[in-house]
Amino acid sequence: MNMMTNNPMVPASPKRIEDCGLPVVMMMDLLLKTMFRKSLEQLKDISAVLCLSPVATQELLDIAKSQLFVEVTGKLSASAEAKTDIGYRLSDRGRARAIDALAQSEYYGAMPIPLESYRTQVKKQSIRDVQVTRESLSQAMSHLILPPTLIDQLGPAVSSGRSILMYGPPGNGKSSISNGIRNSMNDLIYVPKALEYAGQVITVFDPVLHTPVEDPTSGATSLRNRDTYDRRYVRCQRPTVITGGELSLSMLDLIYDHKARTYQASMQLKATSGIFIIDDLGRQAEPPQSIVNRWIVPLEEQRDFLALNSGEKFEVPFDTLVIFSTNFHPNEIFDQAALRRIFYKVKIDGPDKQDFLKIFGLVARAKGIELDQASLVHLLRNKYPTVNNVFANYQPVFLVDQIKSICDFEGLPYKMTPELVDRAWANLFVKDEDIIR
Repeated sequence: MNMMTNNPMVPASPKRIEDCGLPVVMMMDLLLKTMFRKSLEQLKDISAVLCLSPVATQELLDIAKSQLFVEVTGKLSASAEAKTDIGYRLSDRGRARAIDALAQSEYYGAMPIPLESYRTQVKKQSIRDVQVTRESLSQAMSHLILPPTLIDQLGPAVSSGRSILMYGPPGNGKSSISNGIRNSMNDLIYVPKALEYAGQVITVFDPVLHTPVEDPTSGATSLRNRDTYDRRYVRCQRPTVITGGELSLSMLDLIYDHKARTYQASMQLKATSGIFIIDDLGRQAEPPQSIVNRWIVPLEEQRDFLALNSGEKFEVPFDTLVIFSTNFHPNEIFDQAALRRIFYKVKIDGPDKQDFLKIFGLVARAKGIELDQASLVHLLRNKYPTVNNVFANYQPVFLVDQIKSICDFEGLPYKMTPELVDRAWANLFVKDEDIIR
């Protein structure tokens, strides 16, 4: 038996059409629209596209046949495997019904998951149940040079699955740390291809945001083995949705396609059971306070409210680790009520001189430039005092890349010299001065 069947997180495959939790009329329309749009005639192909078991697909086809929507084009066989090769085609009546159904909604393909069923699945794979250990978090951050106490602060925050605010000066790895948090969660979840609520279809799976992981049974020849979980879901890594200065409040609502008459899930719904990172908070057109206010109910009650195009609001699960990342001091952009609702506040400072040199050494080796002691001494004695010895994690990468570009232009082998350091430094900061117009 496949070990996945012993995992309570795995959504069971619906064996019969009544197990799908959808109105039969809706399923019938999706069957006819899919056959029409994809020109499907074989049971096994129809079953694969609808993401239903062959048994459930056969039941649906039998109903369609009884209502004269489809016609059988192949011979029936007593063999269970041979039944998957039975041919079906739409009748004139079936094509007319398909065209009429497409006029109501262009969605076809995988049968959607009822919202109520999805709530159950979200509880099974809740991000709050993920056990992040010191070892896994440290390993996920092993490529970063971090203050020794940072893991102590991040660990409980990540394990709780509650909101985190990371703040501090720019260029010190807040985005990299956020990605490291994601990498520390190496388990898998199941993302619905689409959801159904009140007869409306909401597409959720997004190949840009969700990373599918191949099912070990996908290469099996047995149809029975290939049905070990509900194929209306996609087996994925826990998603990480990252937004920056482009974030607007409208992006947290459903997107209605007026032409296709279907909905696309909001960004936070796509991030369910994963991580939602709001980077560069304070750079958006919306005030930071407004953005956090939008999250108050979801953060406190683990539920969100979305609205259909008709104005009807409905509740969806909110099971997401939200990470706010900003270069501003929290007191500058939030009131105390908002800060109280963010469970963990972690300051990310720049490196000290010792860690800066470690980072510089790692970057130089990775980029094929040998460290030069005279150049480093020149950098530390003559350059950094001009900026009050404020170090940042991004600076070694910037300086080494600048030196390489200068060497490429001058036709020099990659090397580090005080002169090249001066030329690279000139691009690192802009001197305060008056511009005469």
